[in-house]
Amino acid sequence: MLAVVPSFRAPTDDLLPLVATLLSQTTGVVVADDASPCTSDVALRDVAALGAEVVRHDRNAGIARSLNAGLTRAVEVGARWLLTVDQDSVLADDYVARLLEAAEAAESELGQDRVGAVGAGSIDDASGELSYPVYFEGNVPTTHEVIQTGTIWHVASLGAAGGFDERLGIDAVDAAACLRLRERGQLVVLATDLCVAHRVGEGRQVSVLGRSVLASGHSPHRRTTMVRNRLRLFPAEFAQSPVHALRTLRRVAVNTALAVTIEDDRWAKAKSSARGVFPARQR
Repeated sequence: MLAVVPSFRAPTDDLLPLVATLLSQTTGVVVADDASPCTSDVALRDVAALGAEVVRHDRNAGIARSLNAGLTRAVEVGARWLLTVDQDSVLADDYVARLLEAAEAAESELGQDRVGAVGAGSIDDASGELSYPVYFEGNVPTTHEVIQTGTIWHVASLGAAGGFDERLGIDAVDAAACLRLRERGQLVVLATDLCVAHRVGEGRQVSVLGRSVLASGHSPHRRTTMVRNRLRLFPAEFAQSPVHALRTLRRVAVNTALAVTIEDDRWAKAKSSARGVFPARQR
């Protein structure tokens, strides 16, 4: 089991404890830095001193490239699983063992060729707990997609599916990887009793028609790529699962509506969201 942590301007107080936790649970950790300024040198030197392998890129290109650096290394060392973890996530001391238990149980029932990824059943966001829709394949809980942080990916399967799509940069990179795996007939399994602590944007939970919905608080720039990338994936998502594709489109629409009505910088976010819908209009 190899782990990769994509980093960018990572605070030492976040990165060091995370890498130490991962080193105690895996066979190795790659910290792939996305062209951070020299102010991050100390944090990267410190994690290298702990035993992590540090990969530094000289230009900023988004999280997908950093995740692929971990995938490449996992192939080189013959790792069967790759754990991907954001620099600001927090994992329990037995997190990896419990993920592997869920993977082994799923493979035992469904076969090794069916499990493409295994993620935590819920996300402990500062605004509240977030969870996924659950569908059972036999006795195995599955879902359509999970966020990449705290997820293990079957190395051979993800490699055969093309890895993480670097054209997307950062947003929906995990969704695209899950889609590629599902298109190959593989499943995204949930460890339903496991939770990963991770802050999703600057989010807060709000009530819409009696339902709790996350207003993510992402920046105007991120709103462009969030909308653009989800729309880019929509045709393939719809072909694979119309229900999931339409649910995702509804979530994007609601999140965009919240961004332009109750969040800060509403006008900037409205214009940025429009650029995501009409990318040809960007200069």
